[in-house]
Amino acid sequence: MTVSTQFTESLSLPPLPEKRPLLMIGHGTRDEEGRQTFLDFARVYQELDTSRPVIPCFLELTAPTILEGVEYCVSRGYTEISALPLLLFAARHNKFDVTNELDRSRERFPDIKFHYGRHLGITPSLIDLWHDRLAHLDSPHHNPRQIPRSETVLLFVGRGSSDPDANGDVCKFARMLWEGSGYLSLETCFIGITHPRLEEGFRRARFYEPKRIIVLPYFLFTGALVKKIFTIAEQQQQLNPEIQIDCLPEMGIRSELLRLVREREIETHLGQVQMNCEMCKFRLAALGKGGEHHHHAHDHSHAHDHSHAHDHGHHHHHGAPDPYAKLEDYHDRIWQVP
Repeated sequence: MTVSTQFTESLSLPPLPEKRPLLMIGHGTRDEEGRQTFLDFARVYQELDTSRPVIPCFLELTAPTILEGVEYCVSRGYTEISALPLLLFAARHNKFDVTNELDRSRERFPDIKFHYGRHLGITPSLIDLWHDRLAHLDSPHHNPRQIPRSETVLLFVGRGSSDPDANGDVCKFARMLWEGSGYLSLETCFIGITHPRLEEGFRRARFYEPKRIIVLPYFLFTGALVKKIFTIAEQQQQLNPEIQIDCLPEMGIRSELLRLVREREIETHLGQVQMNCEMCKFRLAALGKGGEHHHHAHDHSHAHDHSHAHDHGHHHHHGAPDPYAKLEDYHDRIWQVP
């Protein structure tokens, strides 16, 4: 049974109010396996409902680009497009970088109307997904020593963002997953940008003297960062042979994700997209409560009519020196906005 058949034969989704094309936007990766998994996810989602096209594209690092996705829609006569970022939390990519690219597309095609969707966020379905995956690790096959949860530390690994609001949501999600789980303790860390980093997460996890550490990479699809997490976990296992270290894989193509994407797509049709902006550093800077300067006219109702002007430069450059490697540098810079 193919991946597509697995879902198309067993999963039904609620109908769409409109037959509007969906621009499914991924972050982008230079890792070909990660890129292909995103494309496979978009293909499966398309095959669940062929009433409108699903066009996968990427914000950066690989093709097709967002503009190329828009060009595809225009070439087929569409004048309205649902644009949905497949991002876990609302950080800068969601708030600025994707909308920047949509602005560029609208400059080229001024008659196109975009209906911008929201990130996946913290939802019961994703909490349940990870509870289910953790439950599998209790089985004798995955836990031959039958180490109880009371002697196991959960190490939750987020991607890491320069947006404190998004980093806070990572910690909130991890805490909600841990509550009532029975695990000895929880440590939340990140693989990049913010702190604590993964190596520090392991150090903190060992403080509890656990017999087992379960590493949970909170990623949709594989890629260079997920593979880096696995490499570091293997190194930690070699350094600490007395502790059983298990590393869960990324989410991948799951029915829970497909249903959640459907919910987000329907929201773009019904105009129900809402985001919490109370602690967004870009909003606070605009109000004079944080950072130094705010030269973005960002509509924080998040209706996103894309008539505003953004700085079209990306916030970071992959492969460049890490400006947040030192914790003190991170604290000095994190509430600033460009």
